[in-house]
Amino acid sequence: MRRRDFTKLAAGGALGAVAMPAIARAQTTFNWKMTSFYGPNAYFYSTGPGSAKDLCKRIEDMSGGRIKIQFYGAGELIPANAGFDAVSSGTVEMNYANSYFWTGKSFAAQYFTAVPFGMNFVGFNGWLYDGGGLELWRETYDKFNLVPFACGNTGVQMTGWFRKPIEKVEDLKGLKMRIPGLAGRVYKELGVESVLLAPGDIFPSLERGVIDAAEFVGPYLDRQLGLHKVAKYYYTTGWHEMATTSELIVNKAAWASLPPDLQAVVENACMACNTRGEAWLQKVNAEAMDDLIKNQGVTAQPLPDAVVDALRAANDKILADAVAKDAMTRKVHESYMGYMATYKQWAKYSEKPYYDKILGI
Repeated sequence: MRRRDFTKLAAGGALGAVAMPAIARAQTTFNWKMTSFYGPNAYFYSTGPGSAKDLCKRIEDMSGGRIKIQFYGAGELIPANAGFDAVSSGTVEMNYANSYFWTGKSFAAQYFTAVPFGMNFVGFNGWLYDGGGLELWRETYDKFNLVPFACGNTGVQMTGWFRKPIEKVEDLKGLKMRIPGLAGRVYKELGVESVLLAPGDIFPSLERGVIDAAEFVGPYLDRQLGLHKVAKYYYTTGWHEMATTSELIVNKAAWASLPPDLQAVVENACMACNTRGEAWLQKVNAEAMDDLIKNQGVTAQPLPDAVVDALRAANDKILADAVAKDAMTRKVHESYMGYMATYKQWAKYSEKPYYDKILGI
């Protein structure tokens, strides 16, 4: 064999040796497990836009089957509230929930689901994607070996359903209300006893008078539970969750094992679910609210101003206490509130005239 031909052959072999691992890596199938805080009766579990199963399907389809996900609802593999620790330890690769369930790990997690009296879907996503929010979310979770993503959004939620009207702050005292998280702590400051109930337990508890009021999500999903049949006063202010974001967490080592194109698949599938879920709920909530008012005898109205003012004052106190106790919470809080201050000025010239002058509401 001539030296020139041998050199070509050797070079070709060397290139093949370099390329083959990359090709093998690109063709690897990743078989992952995803758990969820939500069970089969919850929208967030189902195949609807922005749900956990919708996200699984998008990731599998967009990856051409290179990421296959075995999905488990709450209690099917681990308890509902065990997802954070399961992904952190590497027991499973992914979990679908909301970050405010993990405030016991870090209070800063609250800001990545919703902040009472905070930003709406438009403002929150501006902060998340272009205002440093996502980077802070990942910094908050890094010590837990987690990589977080926003993967759904309900838009503005409703204050909830009450068996009796709320006309003044004193009407809240002594009430038992199904309300989770930070909002429950805020209500407690005004004399409300917060009760944690799974979605399937809300209707019977409200019907039997075990609780006096309940918050779930919005008109479409609330109507599915039948809450309008046992409580006719529907307060719409939605002060506690102006844009409720769903969360996907991925184990950090598992995330690092993905090639860049599959990391892009997961990231873009999450972004699709974030916008697609909110868009779908805008449609079905509008239809459901129309039905509840016209056909179901529901009275829908905002809370009185004095009640909202009292809730805001209580919320400000709780946030101030949390910020004073934890440096990471303070860092996230200052970023969020700084962005919101700028966004409010822009909304004054953009969204407010639209609602006031164009829609005339």
